[in-house]
Amino acid sequence: MHKIIYILLFSIGLNVIAQELDCEFIVIAEQTGNENVQVFKTLEKQLKEFVNNTTWTSKAFKFQEKIECSMVINILDYNSDTFKATIQVQSSRPIYNTSYSSPVYNFNDKDFSFRYLEFQNLVFNPNQFESNLVSVIAFHIYMILGFDSDTFELNAGDIYFKQAQEILNYSQQSGFSGWQSKDGRQNRFELIDNVLSSTFIPIRSSLYNYHIKGLDLMISDSKLAKTNISKSITSLADLNKSRPNSFFMRVFFDAKSDEIQDIFSDGPKISISETVSVLNRIAPMHSSKWRTINF
Repeated sequence: MHKIIYILLFSIGLNVIAQELDCEFIVIAEQTGNENVQVFKTLEKQLKEFVNNTTWTSKAFKFQEKIECSMVINILDYNSDTFKATIQVQSSRPIYNTSYSSPVYNFNDKDFSFRYLEFQNLVFNPNQFESNLVSVIAFHIYMILGFDSDTFELNAGDIYFKQAQEILNYSQQSGFSGWQSKDGRQNRFELIDNVLSSTFIPIRSSLYNYHIKGLDLMISDSKLAKTNISKSITSLADLNKSRPNSFFMRVFFDAKSDEIQDIFSDGPKISISETVSVLNRIAPMHSSKWRTINF
């Protein structure tokens, strides 16, 4: 893997604020034993067209402003029009004056079952449940839009997170799992509940400072950028004391752990012993990465 600092210093790109989506879909069906069945290829094609051709916001977007993201659907089992699956959702945003894209959202949604007939119309209604397939996809689209907006303007993702919450609210009556607190922890319900809770504002603030005052300054002043990224991480220590092992914190570091490891293992040296100590406390699941950081 190329080091983040190296990429940032030697890449040239456009200064853009990404919004709408350029989303890649992959449907994997190996576990069904029938991965070559045409319905899986049709589903993949339809979802890509549906997501990338639907207008999800009221803003106007240029081609180069689209958010790069991907959704990998792993079909575990199916019977006629009923599918049991998981979906891995990832998104990234461009960094100022570079061609580097920083990972922002990385979520493995394991509560994903749906009904689908080949070539059926996929329609999104912001106020009404149409199908669990559409609801889950749309929910994650608005999470992507929300997190992306938060990296450019403090709490600017609220409008999109509230739409994700609206999708959750009307999908709770569908009978599909992942939409309610009783379905267990680390699902869509807990994620949006955390994101919109005032308790977890420090994570959203950290996400903003990490990008605007950190990565976006890497070309002009990499030492200051690293210092600000370090501050954005250590600012989460107090939250972790009151809400240890929170799901939102885990989602944050699932997206950022590899990048953080690279940032602090290369480029100009700064004092990060406290940062590494905090990382080990607030994101112990990535401790093997923190051990490789040189300081």
